[in-house]
Amino acid sequence: MTALNKIKLSFASLTGLFFASVAQAVCPVCIAGVTAGVGLARWLKIDDTITGLWIGGLTVALITWTIDWLNKRNISFPARNLLIIIAYYALVIWPLRSIEVIGHQYHKIWGMDKLILTIFIGSIAFYLFEKWYRVSREKRGKSLFRYQKVVWPLIPLTVLSIVFYFLTR
Repeated sequence: MTALNKIKLSFASLTGLFFASVAQAVCPVCIAGVTAGVGLARWLKIDDTITGLWIGGLTVALITWTIDWLNKRNISFPARNLLIIIAYYALVIWPLRSIEVIGHQYHKIWGMDKLILTIFIGSIAFYLFEKWYRVSREKRGKSLFRYQKVVWPLIPLTVLSIVFYFLTR
């Protein structure tokens, strides 16, 4: 990755800090933090499997946030949620493909591109834990502990990061 691409990626990651607002579906500060972390991970040459997990989590957070924002404003259109999901994944994968971060022949694990595979693994893990948080909160009427909403979806990403660290060492 060239120095210019590193600067572009870091700048794009940090722009999320300027768009954070009041906490919604998933905390915007967390989204900005994860975004900045992904840019930093690429710059520090952290393996793509670990970066992909966090990109996947960030993507699900943005999808959830957008859908909740639209729900609060009663904005609906045919296949809205599906279009939002497709749009976010396209906005994540297409730029990474265009700068050849995705698609390099030596960046594969189990026969698949490291980033593509782990973006989807991270997305599924983040979604399941975020859903688990919502269900448990509805049943109890409150969180188990302070900042559970922030911690709960990050647990699987942290655990999977450790697993993939040892798998790719």
